[in-house]
Amino acid sequence: MSDNTTVINRDKIIVKTSIIGIITNVFLSAFKAGVGLLANSIAVILDAVNNLSDALSSVITIVGTKLAGKAPDKKHPLGYGRIEYLSAMIVSAIVLYAGMTSLVESIKKIIHPQEADYNAVSIIIISVAIVAKILLGTFVKAQGKKANSTALVASGSDALFDAVLSASVLASAIIYLITKVSLEAYVGVVISLFILKAGLEMMFETVDDILGKRTDKELSKKIKNIITKEPEVRGAYDLVISNYGPDKNIASVHVELRDTMTVEEVDTLTRRIESNVYSETGVIITGVGVYSYNTSDSEAAKVRNTVMEKVLAHDWALQLHGFYADTSAKTMRFDVVMSFEISAKEGLEELYNELKPLFPDYDIQISPDVDISD
Repeated sequence: MSDNTTVINRDKIIVKTSIIGIITNVFLSAFKAGVGLLANSIAVILDAVNNLSDALSSVITIVGTKLAGKAPDKKHPLGYGRIEYLSAMIVSAIVLYAGMTSLVESIKKIIHPQEADYNAVSIIIISVAIVAKILLGTFVKAQGKKANSTALVASGSDALFDAVLSASVLASAIIYLITKVSLEAYVGVVISLFILKAGLEMMFETVDDILGKRTDKELSKKIKNIITKEPEVRGAYDLVISNYGPDKNIASVHVELRDTMTVEEVDTLTRRIESNVYSETGVIITGVGVYSYNTSDSEAAKVRNTVMEKVLAHDWALQLHGFYADTSAKTMRFDVVMSFEISAKEGLEELYNELKPLFPDYDIQISPDVDISD
């Protein structure tokens, strides 16, 4: 299946599922609003508002998916995939607004209570709404996993949680019918807080996507395993993956190769690496850098062992790679992955001051690397 076909199928799943969610949530919202107004129940009305915000979120998801699916052009050569993150920000803002409004109205009802008036019909409608939300949530979540859409998965989870909130409204209604004790305003506060929590979590997650977050550990390890399966590759380092929207990852990496390989051999190898990584993970490798390692100098190996022992004695020095020593020219170079506990400047000064007395004749070149992936 071609990349374009895969994207089209993914978009179709997201749009179709979102439309089903919109229709279901609009009907549920209408029924609940009617029940809430007739029963004078703030909890049921807020539950209806929550369903309406879910429907609006689905509309924005469709619009975001359509815009994100635009073909790359000269102005945006890597496509418009990140628009999905912007649409998610809008959705989170709507959810936060709904939660805040709901909280204010619930508190007003606590301060100025009004007697509710539930009946058998309202109980049945709320019960049916709970079942509908469970079915909708299960369906949407499954479709989200199928389309690899975090937005749909989150929407499905939210729908399942809405069923729990609706169940709490049902419970408060039954308690009122039996005991005449009204808990609905307090239930409204609880619902509002959960809506606010969901909105904040959605916003923080989207901000992480926009800012750029650490590469998924499993994906990083899988890519490095694919690369190091090549017999010529001694190690894979400095993997950087940039995300340009769901399922659109572009990466660069360094590989360590013996110092006797020809340019032709390296070219053949790196092209094979790019092809294998893409076919197995969908990640596009746009650049493969090369570190060389000594293959015929025993003195260089001794220097390397000494340097590695000194460097890795520091807790903040997570890894040393790309080491190469020219014992004739008296030069050595290597990279050190440093934790975020120390600045690159401090780390370099400390390592240089330790190594220079041990190798006074050598020109020591140390490059700091960021702990960007596992």
